[in-house]
Amino acid sequence: MAEFNVRWARTADVPMIEKLIEPLVQERILLGKDRVVFYEAVQEFRIAETHDGEVIGCGALHVMWEDLGEVRTLAVAQPWLSKGVGHALLDSLQNDARELGLKKLFCLTFEVDFFTRHGYAPIGEDIVDPEVYAELVRSTDEGVAEFLDLARVKPNTLGNTRMLRIL
Repeated sequence: MAEFNVRWARTADVPMIEKLIEPLVQERILLGKDRVVFYEAVQEFRIAETHDGEVIGCGALHVMWEDLGEVRTLAVAQPWLSKGVGHALLDSLQNDARELGLKKLFCLTFEVDFFTRHGYAPIGEDIVDPEVYAELVRSTDEGVAEFLDLARVKPNTLGNTRMLRIL
């Protein structure tokens, strides 16, 4: 039996999500977000927790377009690294994506080896049709701007790799 389980996030988990990702924000591995953003997106999150309720990981799936989603804010508590938590969270998010009818998943990451092991590959710039690009560019979502590699987000994404997986 696994030492942890993966479940949907609840609003009560938001402070724990913030605490979990704070070290990664400080290291500039993840972008910091205001608490309100986490509450607005809580239904996108999955939580990994121990059987005694300790939150040890999180990840979110954000729908970007008809067939395209983004894996966001995937984080695992330091003592739980390399114990299958990230894998379990990513599997859960990918299953959610399939249920929603998504065919492609994007991520922007420093963890290239982890995502490569899970079927993701680095991508270039022209991965959506011009018509879709024209629609996506209207989004106010920073993740969409990162996906499109827009100039306004480049200072926040230096060194990250844009990756894609076909489901």
